[in-house]
Amino acid sequence: MESTESSYVSSPEAPRKRSPPPPKSPTSDSMEKPTYIRFLVSNAAAGSVIGKGGSTITDFQSQSGARIQLSRNQEFFPGTTDRIIMVSGTINETLKAVELILLKLLSELHAEEGDDVEPRTKVRLIVPNSSCGGIIGKGGSTIK
Repeated sequence: MESTESSYVSSPEAPRKRSPPPPKSPTSDSMEKPTYIRFLVSNAAAGSVIGKGGSTITDFQSQSGARIQLSRNQEFFPGTTDRIIMVSGTINETLKAVELILLKLLSELHAEEGDDVEPRTKVRLIVPNSSCGGIIGKGGSTIK
């Protein structure tokens, strides 16, 4: 009753019976890949994004579908006094979460400074060295 053939796909004795996966369009494939965006904000801005009892960040995560993580209080990006916000999810989820965060930060600035004053704040985007060329473009054509 013993069989030399194994039903496991990884078995070297078993013939591989795999059909190729259905072709995906480039847009649907890139939409499903996890995307990560990290940027830096002040400690006060981080508190605004978190909200009372974590209510704001929870709301942003449910609205966007993205995961939003912040560095702990007093854990700063090296060489700065800024905290790290990392947003992850599909490209659409990530972009929606970043939009919600930036709109929240802008509304906080308008509330503090009044609508007549041009808001001043810093949000720094963390970009790997390997991606800088793509952002800048050939001869600086993208950022001109």
